[in-house]
Amino acid sequence: MRDKIRAYYDDIVEQEWGRLERNRMEFAITTRYLSQHLPGSGRVLDCGGGPGRYALWLAERGYDVSLIDLSPKCPEWAQREAERASLRLETAEGTATDLSRFSDESFDAALLLGPLYHLHEQDEREQAVLEICRVVRPGGLIAAGFVTRTAPLRFLAKEATERTLELLDAMRNVLAHGWDEGFPPPDEPAFYAYFAHPSEVEPLLRTADLEVLGVYAAEGFVSMIDGALNELEGEAWDAWVPLNSELASDPTLLSGAEHLVALARRPPR
Repeated sequence: MRDKIRAYYDDIVEQEWGRLERNRMEFAITTRYLSQHLPGSGRVLDCGGGPGRYALWLAERGYDVSLIDLSPKCPEWAQREAERASLRLETAEGTATDLSRFSDESFDAALLLGPLYHLHEQDEREQAVLEICRVVRPGGLIAAGFVTRTAPLRFLAKEATERTLELLDAMRNVLAHGWDEGFPPPDEPAFYAYFAHPSEVEPLLRTADLEVLGVYAAEGFVSMIDGALNELEGEAWDAWVPLNSELASDPTLLSGAEHLVALARRPPR
């Protein structure tokens, strides 16, 4: 499965780089909450950071950023973009379940915004959380990302055409296989992800004794209905972001978003 995920992102690295331009609200809400909780300076790990959108955002703000990703092409892309912007960025290929290249308590904060929805087994997800906790200093911030259980079904409904019938049949197979398992069986021709229920998020983070600060609908209340908003600029766009951010923690929105972002802190000694 790991090889499939690596190949998937190697093939779509440019598309993934542009994803947060097409999903502006997700990026706006996530960075807004990060800005409220990150330390003023320090070293940050972007684990599973893909082609580097968040890593470069952090580097622009003066953080010392290290990015690792399972796909070798993603860190390469991030490094090129960093050089183009005259930013310093350390990049490497790596996996969230083994951060042995980093010593204990070597980061002031860490992002884990991608890996948890590509780790299909509970013990793998717990290992990733334990590893990210290990490398963050006591009191440090950890941000974790999830794809929701309903996201693939809502996407298929939004994009519904005759061509989506094959994927819909695959999702029916998933439901028959067991809604509670949260991911397509390995032989399904689908996006290889673990789709999480909101109720799983806090218990997972607490396996590492993290203090959960909040769980947020990353797209707020505009998940998959943001087409017109994405065309706005300036004050028109800026008016929507704070309102959407304020409501992003409303529990009624958590199952209706595509992504969840959880913020947690490693307890101080």
